[in-house]
Amino acid sequence: MKITKRTLLAAAAALPLMAGSGWAEGLMSIIVTDPANPYWFTEGEVAKATAEELGYEANVSAHKGDTNVESNLIDAAITNKSAAIILDPANADGSIGAVKKAVDAGIPVFLVNAEINESGLAIGQLVSNNAQGAAMGAVQWVELVGDEAKYVEFFGNPADNNAATRSNGYETVISQYPGLEKVAEEVANWDRTQGYNKMQSIIQANPDFTAVISGNDEMALGAIAALKEAGMLDKVTVGGFDGSPDAVEAIKAGEMAYSVLQPVAVFSAEAVKQADYYIKNGTPMVAEEKQLFDCLLITPDNVDKYTGPFVLSE
Repeated sequence: MKITKRTLLAAAAALPLMAGSGWAEGLMSIIVTDPANPYWFTEGEVAKATAEELGYEANVSAHKGDTNVESNLIDAAITNKSAAIILDPANADGSIGAVKKAVDAGIPVFLVNAEINESGLAIGQLVSNNAQGAAMGAVQWVELVGDEAKYVEFFGNPADNNAATRSNGYETVISQYPGLEKVAEEVANWDRTQGYNKMQSIIQANPDFTAVISGNDEMALGAIAALKEAGMLDKVTVGGFDGSPDAVEAIKAGEMAYSVLQPVAVFSAEAVKQADYYIKNGTPMVAEEKQLFDCLLITPDNVDKYTGPFVLSE
C-alpha cells in the first residue's frame, strides 16, 4: 500500500463508525500524536497498512498531545467495538486513565513509541531503545565536536518520558568531558518551529557556541534553519534523533552531522501483529510488556542505505 499524507488526513477526518456496524467488529483503532510530524505520520500509516494486510478495517486519528482529545478518541474506539487499540500515548501519567478505560471495556491496548508510568494495563509497550540511541548519538557527536566546546541542547516534550531519557543519555556521555560546556538548554516540544524560534533567541543572547545536540530531528531542523539565516551553520555541528526523511536530506546536504534512527516502521508493524495474535489467541505473543527496539545511526557514510521513511538497510 502506498503511504500518502492524503490517506492519513482522510482517515483522521473520518467520522466515527456507528456502534454495531458489520465491519466494526474487525476494527483496529490507531491513535497517534500528530501526523504533521513525519515520524508520527509513518507510525500511523505503517500500523494502518499492516492491519489492513491482516484483514482488519483500520482508522488513524491524532490527539496532538491533548489528553482530553485522547480520552475522546478512546471513547470512540470503545463505542465502535474496536478489536484492539494501537496508541501512542499523549502523556506518561495523563494517559493512564484512557488506557484503563479501554482495558475495562475489554479492548486490548498496545502502546507504541512512548510509555505510560504504569505496568499491567497495556498488553505491550513497544518503544525505541532511547537510552541506547541517545548514548550512541552522543558518542558520535563528541567524536565530531571534540572534547572542548560550548554547546546547546534542545529538549523534547517534558510530558513524554522519551525526552528525559534521551537528555539523560546525552548527559551520561558528555559529562565525561569537562571541556564540553552547555551554554543553553531549551524545551522545544519536538517541534520544528519552536526549534527555529528558540535558536533565534539563543543566537541573539549567546552566539558563542559551536555545537547543537537535539532530542529529535524536527527541533534540530528548526535550529539549522535559524543558524543558516544567521550565517553560522558552517561553524556549528548539529546532531539529531529520529531518522526522518528531512533529516536524511540535511545529512546529504552537509547541514546535519548525523541522526539516530528510531525503528518506528518496525515496531508499529510489530504492535499490530501482536494485537492480531492476542485477538485470535487471548494471550500475548510476547511475554514482556515493555519491549525495546534498538536504534541505528545515520551518517554521511551510510545515508545512501536509507531506503524508505525510517528504514535503514544494513
